Amino acid sequence: MSKCFGYVRVSTVKQGEGVSLDAQREAIEHFAARNGITIVKWFVEKETAAKSGRPVFNDMIRLLKRRSADGVVMHKIDRSARNFADWAKIGDLSDAGIDVHFATESLDFRSRGGRLSADIQAVIAADYIRNLREETIKGLTGRLKQGLYPFKAPLGYLNNGGGQLKTIDPVRGPLVKRAFELYAAGRYSLRTLSAETIRLGLRNEHGRPLSKGTVEKMLSNPFYAGVMRIRRTGATYRGNHEPLISVATFEGVQAIKAGKVHKKVTRHSHTYRGLFRCQGCFQSMIPELQKGHIYYRCQQADCPTNCVREEVLEDAVAIMLSQTTLTAETLDAITAAVEKWISKHPHIADIRAITLQLSQLEGRLDQLTDALIDRLIDKETFNRRKEVLLLEQAELEKRCADACRDKASPQMVRRFLERIKNLAEHYIFAPSDEKREIVQIATSNRMVWNKSVYLEPSNWLKETQEALAVSCGGPSRLSSRRVPQLVNEQVAALVDLANSDESARLEEIAVRAEKRLGRAVC
Repeated sequence: MSKCFGYVRVSTVKQGEGVSLDAQREAIEHFAARNGITIVKWFVEKETAAKSGRPVFNDMIRLLKRRSADGVVMHKIDRSARNFADWAKIGDLSDAGIDVHFATESLDFRSRGGRLSADIQAVIAADYIRNLREETIKGLTGRLKQGLYPFKAPLGYLNNGGGQLKTIDPVRGPLVKRAFELYAAGRYSLRTLSAETIRLGLRNEHGRPLSKGTVEKMLSNPFYAGVMRIRRTGATYRGNHEPLISVATFEGVQAIKAGKVHKKVTRHSHTYRGLFRCQGCFQSMIPELQKGHIYYRCQQADCPTNCVREEVLEDAVAIMLSQTTLTAETLDAITAAVEKWISKHPHIADIRAITLQLSQLEGRLDQLTDALIDRLIDKETFNRRKEVLLLEQAELEKRCADACRDKASPQMVRRFLERIKNLAEHYIFAPSDEKREIVQIATSNRMVWNKSVYLEPSNWLKETQEALAVSCGGPSRLSSRRVPQLVNEQVAALVDLANSDESARLEEIAVRAEKRLGRAVC
């Protein structure tokens, strides 16, 4: 009685959890019993036979060449190999006098006719897998062109089954977005950001903390900005899923990763570092911790000594932010004025302008494809340039959607003004990172001279205050009786400001604060 190995294989681990392996094993055992063969060892592979390099298969070949068994019994030819390299190894075994049996094939592998029949079936199996691969790639490409991502959802998104869009994970999604924002601010390296994601509670699908490599891959994935990139080929496609971050945030992160923007990683994360300058030499005021207090000093030797405590800076910012005060009656009147104005100005011109830009962008994409077909550029340049254009397209489509939806919303303008009205109070009770962000977006020309602090509202905040002033002496004395005097230009300015990037950042800060306060109450 000959002693043989038994070899069974399925293409995926998931298949191995079914009945396929058991069915193959049962067929091999029946064949062995009929032909007086003893199976001395089983080799189980959960790997595709389309490619060479299967570890279990190679271990079995190595042991057979050492004569650890008389031969091998496999279920059928297409279970043994679907590529010519592995089929050649099986042929070498037969040439070396090692028995090769197939449980469901009536072939004499040692005879010329049986070997020829087996070779023909192996060729057919290889052609089958080649055709299957092409059809699979065709199907995946079709999904990608439809804007669907046919692969596993990246961290921060959820899988919803085949043919369905990926949706934002309500738990991990906001944390991934926060990680992008922190890195885009330039205050973290990949190593420190990895530690920060652990503190925030961001985990992978297995509940483990994110490694530095995982964080780096996440930050490089344009999927979060609405563009799908295939890592193996570099091809890019426009996705229909909801972007988790803006294109500007993604491009800012890439600029920092590429070294085009210097990362400001500091040992001590002082609130106002790098935000205030000495009025004498225009150099940054450097924070120092002395006797339990933080002082901001000018470090230039030839400049008169400037030194101010952090509390003084904080008070100056709070006073400037408190200049805009609005009553509930005034807000109601402004909302009514905006609603009346929007009914007459639906911003059709803005939508047409964005539509024209999108049309021009489509033409540029067509020209880029023509350049690839005419071999004026290589595939790598094509993929890189296409990704840039698709990101630009995503940003324009977002602006177009905002123009159609948000610009026609008086409630949005009211919410914007309420955020500004409460900005000073929010600033006073905000944690250090939010205070810094508020100062960055709401103030400008921040200077220190001797013990005095000088700063101005940012352009967008100044424009808001000017639009609200309306010849009544300033926003602090704006009353509902004077609102009807708002002219078209001022209402238009308020609508545009409510749609600005600064307004969006202010909204994000406020939402984070509300969530934080909600957790504190709980």
